[in-house]
Amino acid sequence: MQLAQQQCVHNDEARSPLDNEKRQQLMSEQLSNWQFDDKTGAIYRKFKFKNYYHTMAFVNAVAWIANKQAHHPDLEVSYGHCLVRYTTHDAGNSVCMNDLICAAHIDALDNNGTFGPNFLDD
Repeated sequence: MQLAQQQCVHNDEARSPLDNEKRQQLMSEQLSNWQFDDKTGAIYRKFKFKNYYHTMAFVNAVAWIANKQAHHPDLEVSYGHCLVRYTTHDAGNSVCMNDLICAAHIDALDNNGTFGPNFLDD
């Protein structure tokens, strides 16, 4: 099943760190715009926008997803861009399935046109 069609679950299995092979496979297949930071153990993606208003609209959409999934990213926000970073603190700051699921839901904002060419800045 596609990550964007899944919902976060909150049990020990869901909070278990993914092994590197599984994480790499899922990211290459479904989250190709996201990167893995070896130093922090997090996945991240930087989104660029045409202006501050569009950036903040995106941040609010991410907040809605995070609240709905009960799984919250770290965000770095400034004019024209937002860095979204996911890691699971309960798993020793490792990447778990919930991190990938939330990343896929955020990507869906871009893929379904919500934050398409009129919002994003290449």
